[in-house]
Amino acid sequence: MKNVIYLFLLAFFVSSCGVNKQFKQTKAFEKCKYEIRSADSLYLANVNVLETFKSGNFDIVKSPRLVLALLRKNVPLEGNINLEIKNPTPDLAAIRQFEYKLLIKDQEIANGFVDQTINVPPNGGQTVVPIKISSNIYGFLSDSGTQRAILDFLDSNSSSKKSVLTIKIRPTIGLGNKAIKFPGYITINKEITRSILL
Repeated sequence: MKNVIYLFLLAFFVSSCGVNKQFKQTKAFEKCKYEIRSADSLYLANVNVLETFKSGNFDIVKSPRLVLALLRKNVPLEGNINLEIKNPTPDLAAIRQFEYKLLIKDQEIANGFVDQTINVPPNGGQTVVPIKISSNIYGFLSDSGTQRAILDFLDSNSSSKKSVLTIKIRPTIGLGNKAIKFPGYITINKEITRSILL
């Protein structure tokens, strides 16, 4: 009986050490610096936004695919945002997986889940994490104020026009076979310009 109790206490101690280690790594992750390095493979209503931008002929209003998508109330946005994470702390920053939300002007445009372990070495280490976007943004585009802000941002004559992109990340840590969600979101607010798309 004593052996069973000893083994139980040992398993509990090892498990609790593992949780403490993961919590410390998650706290270091929270203190990291975040930059949006680029966006790629960006499609709006199946129109390659990046290629259209590069050609200099981008006119969102005249796109027949977008007009049809708006009529159908199904405007798919797909692509990747490459998030650069730098770790200034002396501890390894690591998470097992995370939920995310993307917002523009405090309105959510996409959400999802990244199921991969991310490790950022201490003392200035860095890594780039691609965040895949796949969302119907009809509700987002149906607001006239939001439409105007997007059109202004995409206007080829205003390359310095800025917008604020908010990324909210909610990490999870593992306890045995269970995933425990971090109590809140890590919020990243970044000003972006059209140059991110070029």
